[in-house]
Amino acid sequence: MKLSFRLIVTAAVTSLFFSCSSIEVFKENTEIPIRKKYQSFVIVNKELEMRGFSDQFLDELVKTELQNQLEAAGMTYDAKQPDLVIRYHSNEDPRQKEIVNNMNPYPFWGYRVYDPWFYNPYNFNNRPRVTTSEYELLQVILDFIDPAEDKYLMTLTAVSEVSSPKSKPKMTLKSLKSATDTFINLNQPNLK
Repeated sequence: MKLSFRLIVTAAVTSLFFSCSSIEVFKENTEIPIRKKYQSFVIVNKELEMRGFSDQFLDELVKTELQNQLEAAGMTYDAKQPDLVIRYHSNEDPRQKEIVNNMNPYPFWGYRVYDPWFYNPYNFNNRPRVTTSEYELLQVILDFIDPAEDKYLMTLTAVSEVSSPKSKPKMTLKSLKSATDTFINLNQPNLK
């Protein structure tokens, strides 16, 4: 009995943790399929000193981490004759969402003195409480280009929500990791 309760609690906490940090990766702009395994790459932003993020610190962090992740996957950085050209940029869109709370903060028993008219100042005329929460929709966009054919292999867009400026670097790196992992998995063409 205790073991099944622990498993249920562990599953609930795990699903809550992963649902809070949701990252979705979308594949777009495929002009040609992957026909070979790409071994070397160049990052255009690094070579041309282009910024892909509005924050300079975040841009340098992404530039370094992108190179590290691809080199850890077995690819080599080659600025002279790469198999693959990579360009990154972002879309950082501030947004708001409304949160509707239909629950009364206090039940009819407990926390307040008995009220014979059942007056509750927090829920006058049964109106729900509405609050506004601000967040940022963060999109990390990676373009993968075959320089020999001068066509897009794909554009991978990792989309996530950032709730505070403090968590933005961490969420950006998680989004970048999701996009590069997707490319690394796709960089295994079925050669016959």
